[in-house]
Amino acid sequence: MDAGGSAPAQATANRAGSMLAYEHSVVVWLDAGQIPQRLQTVRDACSQQRVGDCTVLDVDQQAGDTRSASLTVRVVPAGVEPLISLAGKDGEIGHRRTHAEDLAVAVRDNDLQRQRLQNERTQLQAFQQRRDLAVADMIALSRQLAEVEAQLQAAEQEGAQHRMRIDTQKLTISFLPPAGQSGRSEIGQALRDFGETLAMGTAWTIRAAAFLIPLGLVVLVAVWLWRRLRRRGGR
Repeated sequence: MDAGGSAPAQATANRAGSMLAYEHSVVVWLDAGQIPQRLQTVRDACSQQRVGDCTVLDVDQQAGDTRSASLTVRVVPAGVEPLISLAGKDGEIGHRRTHAEDLAVAVRDNDLQRQRLQNERTQLQAFQQRRDLAVADMIALSRQLAEVEAQLQAAEQEGAQHRMRIDTQKLTISFLPPAGQSGRSEIGQALRDFGETLAMGTAWTIRAAAFLIPLGLVVLVAVWLWRRLRRRGGR
């Protein structure tokens, strides 16, 4: 919801038994000169665990007059609001969006798959204890057991990924200068690029002329031949 509404959306912790993976995106309007330092401040707050368990996932920063930056972190629910407040200090929080993905079906399917693989592993291990197996059967059992172990490990990793997305929340903060500053910066950048743009345009015109001159000569010769043949036909 827009920050200009009645109240900003608050970070929501999962209720007991729910399987929701929350993601937040926030736009912070801030003076261009303050953006680099504010980005570093919020990044340090996450890296130093001052808002709870927090991991920096991505940092994107644009230099120059049109400064902008974005920071993506994964943090515990209690740390979402403190990070947003820190990012928006002396600035203005603009558009804000919260999205939740229900992982209940994915978690259930993963649990069933892990249970099936664990049962299959137990049965294969029991077969391995038999003393009347031929060598070929032992080799086949070992190969099948290795495949089940690999599948079980992959399922456990997927389950851990689900649990991480449920227990923590993804937050993306975009820092942008106010619209007036952005417009002035773009004009200044365009003026500074005037010489380079002029040179590029001139070079492009020269290349185009060099490409068209041979084509023009061919057209002139073709027209001259056509007129000559036409005059002969008239005679």
